[in-house]
Amino acid sequence: MSRILIASDAWHPQINGVVRTLERLSRHLPEFGATPILLTPEGYPTVPCPTYPEIRLTIAAPGAIARRLDAAMPDHVHIATEGPIGHAVRRWCRKRGRIFTTSYHTRFPEYLAARLPVPVDWTYAVLRRFHNSGAGCMVATASLEEELAGRGFRSLMRWSRGVDADLFRPDRDRGVLGDLPRPIHLYVGRVAVEKNIGAFLDLDLPGSKVVVGDGPALDTLRRAHPEVSFLGARVGEALADVYAASDCFVFPSRTDTFGVVMLEALASGLPVAAFPVAGPRDVVGGTGAGVLDEDLRKAVLAALAIPRDHCRAVALRHSWHAATRQFLDNVVAAQKGCAESAFV
Repeated sequence: MSRILIASDAWHPQINGVVRTLERLSRHLPEFGATPILLTPEGYPTVPCPTYPEIRLTIAAPGAIARRLDAAMPDHVHIATEGPIGHAVRRWCRKRGRIFTTSYHTRFPEYLAARLPVPVDWTYAVLRRFHNSGAGCMVATASLEEELAGRGFRSLMRWSRGVDADLFRPDRDRGVLGDLPRPIHLYVGRVAVEKNIGAFLDLDLPGSKVVVGDGPALDTLRRAHPEVSFLGARVGEALADVYAASDCFVFPSRTDTFGVVMLEALASGLPVAAFPVAGPRDVVGGTGAGVLDEDLRKAVLAALAIPRDHCRAVALRHSWHAATRQFLDNVVAAQKGCAESAFV
């Protein structure tokens, strides 16, 4: 049975697509005879990330992480994030001559530029060096693969996402939002500047707006929009109930690399309204389960006419089992590619 070490700076108590993806990956890997070994901030001291205190950065001596990696004896190493843990594991792999893969989950250059005067080209140069040193960089969509290839990223591999269709489904309790006027328009995700939530909250829409999530922009948006129901972070059954109780999912982000929440919404029977950008184009474009338009209000109103059963049918095309199989195929391809290059 192969042992796959997955290194990630993103982990609980964070609630985001990276954490959800790695949770599901580690849950399904044993179905294929693989044992996941998670190397996360758990057990190490952390400090708040500047400008984003909800994200904690790990403080761990490289030697401590190296000893843990030596003891784990993994057959393969996958580095999911480019933070302190990711860099420490990358150094260990390069020093030991170990093959490793990476994945590109988050548009850090754009997120950083939204907060600080740092040119995106500078940050992409750092990330390109990080990812190109591995045997393969996994990306979620065709749009992201094309974009990163244009920026000089090499050995790109496709790794899609899935959805828990047993948890997220339309036939849940639809009364959890009480007597809010319908239609109910929902956003789920981090409440931060890069998510462009204001583009949704500023819309003149019939019914009600609901926001689920936490983040540094929460207090500011709550004060600016007292008419909006801000529910805070929710997970599991509580989150699934809110999806099922809503009528339309609004995804205003222009920077997400995928958007697992869109699949959760679709599985719950919610049509998606979004801008016609990477992420939404890859998840709902051409499926008829959402409307993409630069006029977001127009997209929302049109999406309300999409049948819930069609939205769920589109979501059922995506499974975590299939996504895990794709991940493992990439690992095998990376190992084989490095073995073949050693004989060239």
